[in-house]
Amino acid sequence: MSNPHTPAHPAVPPRTLVELVHEAQRLQSAGDMAAAVQVYRDWIDTAPQAMVHVACFNLGTLLGAMNRADEAEAAYLRAIALQPDFPHARLNLGHLLERRGDTDGALAQWQAVLDGAAQADLRVHALNNRGRLLEQLRRYPEAEAELKRSLELNADQPNVVQHYVHLRQKQCEWPAWEPVGEVGPNKLVMGTSLLAMMGLSDDPAMQLLSAVRFASERVPKAQPVPLHSVAPPRTGKIRIGYLSGDLHMHAVGLLTPELFELHDRSKFEVWAFCWTPESNMPQRQRILRAMDHVVRLDGVDDATAARLIAEAGIDVLVDLQGLTNGARPAILGYRAAPIQVSYLGLPGTSGLPGVDWILADHFVLPPELEPYCTERPIRVPHCYQVSDRQREVGRTPTRAEAGLPPDKFVYCSFNNNHKFTEPVFSAWMRILAGVPDSVLWLLADNDTAQDNMLRCADAHGVARERLIFAGRAAPPDYLARFRCADLMLDTFPYNAGTTASDALWMGLPIVTWSGRTYISRMAGSLLTAAGLPDLVTDSLAEYEKLAIRIGREPARAASYRRYLDEHGRSSPLFDVPRLVRDIETEFERLALAHRH
Repeated sequence: MSNPHTPAHPAVPPRTLVELVHEAQRLQSAGDMAAAVQVYRDWIDTAPQAMVHVACFNLGTLLGAMNRADEAEAAYLRAIALQPDFPHARLNLGHLLERRGDTDGALAQWQAVLDGAAQADLRVHALNNRGRLLEQLRRYPEAEAELKRSLELNADQPNVVQHYVHLRQKQCEWPAWEPVGEVGPNKLVMGTSLLAMMGLSDDPAMQLLSAVRFASERVPKAQPVPLHSVAPPRTGKIRIGYLSGDLHMHAVGLLTPELFELHDRSKFEVWAFCWTPESNMPQRQRILRAMDHVVRLDGVDDATAARLIAEAGIDVLVDLQGLTNGARPAILGYRAAPIQVSYLGLPGTSGLPGVDWILADHFVLPPELEPYCTERPIRVPHCYQVSDRQREVGRTPTRAEAGLPPDKFVYCSFNNNHKFTEPVFSAWMRILAGVPDSVLWLLADNDTAQDNMLRCADAHGVARERLIFAGRAAPPDYLARFRCADLMLDTFPYNAGTTASDALWMGLPIVTWSGRTYISRMAGSLLTAAGLPDLVTDSLAEYEKLAIRIGREPARAASYRRYLDEHGRSSPLFDVPRLVRDIETEFERLALAHRH
């Protein structure tokens, strides 16, 4: 047995770099991180200069892992001062600077690697870091250029392909599937994320492929023994758990407050399992007040999160995120609840292990779509989409204040740029050509997208001034804008969801094209529930024809608006209490069937 009073430091200090690394690793394995740091510092202060830069790099890595960022930065800088062309130190220093918020510093370190490193793998690493950070900074053309260079060096990078394709979508760089280097059509398709695929293809098999590929590559398989199976039998009120990191000023957080508030507390308990950042924003606070219990999952690993859900005795777990940004799909594979349902956050199949059901209606998920869903449908009688009848609406601006001509027919589309393809935008240009006294009001998401849309207008002979771009606005002001337009043109294959609900709530009619996927049928579901099924088309040609007809007959657009003003908010679409009862009926049926 070892002597408990044996000193942590060795009797004989390490002499070579190899001995130093072994000794530091021994101390780290023993949990004595401070001693490992000290042994590096002692060696660096006394060793010959030849390999000191490597020891400084190792010390920086160790200090970074200990969250001693300033000391780690000093160690990396010393390594670089000793060996200016030391790419590993620059790569790590870039990550450290990025975490600190010094994005320019991070980009400069990675550029220095590109300027000096000969090894292809290091250049790829630096290019990918720069591409990812430039995308976050919304410097899209620069980001795309770096990812192209990376793929030219190494075509076998599905994650890079994923970002490259979606970047092109966001910039309206058509076609999004543009081969680069050895990345041909198949690699482009296989690397496309589900979110990007939803905006590129209306083929349900392609969307299923993207979902299942992601789940098989990135999400652990479902656990062989479901957590809920070892819990004691449940009695009493049915417990519904909502799983999400988006319960704040996000599309999901804007639609759902009344769903949580209106649950029948005599039959149901409502739980949130949540990693949404905390804030004092009214939307966040309203959602928190609507919950009976809130369990924070930030800083908790997936297995522990699932155990907390199981220990809470949740009967029905509703995943509000699917495969969207920030999701934690691995939690669902533990099967913490006997009934696990996908809803709202991901409008389509998720392919996720452990997700049994998807909440839908008869329009958005017809029987012919079921073979392309890994989940079974729970169909409510009217529209699947919950909405909020307490939306705050700002003052309606005048058309002049909104930058619109006072006497033209105003088409609008405020959806994100990645939700439509070149054929749809070209149809919009033909609609403008077919209604000469009209303009199209669009979201100005980024300069490249705007330039590409204007170039497309040029190609169709549409004057640039007929495209009017609006910046982003706070939700109340954004809602008020809808009163200034005459007709909304839906996007395809990624239909409007929350945006369509907002438009109809504000009395603005929508022309939509309903296709073959859940996501391309969302607006059609909303319009049908609102009592306007005649605004739903089933082909691009019909969509274009109907939009032109309404644009040429402004009185027809006005009659749709009048109908929505008088009857829209009392239609089944906005009968939120009824939808909540319909959802509860299905959840109760499934939960009680499992209990018995």
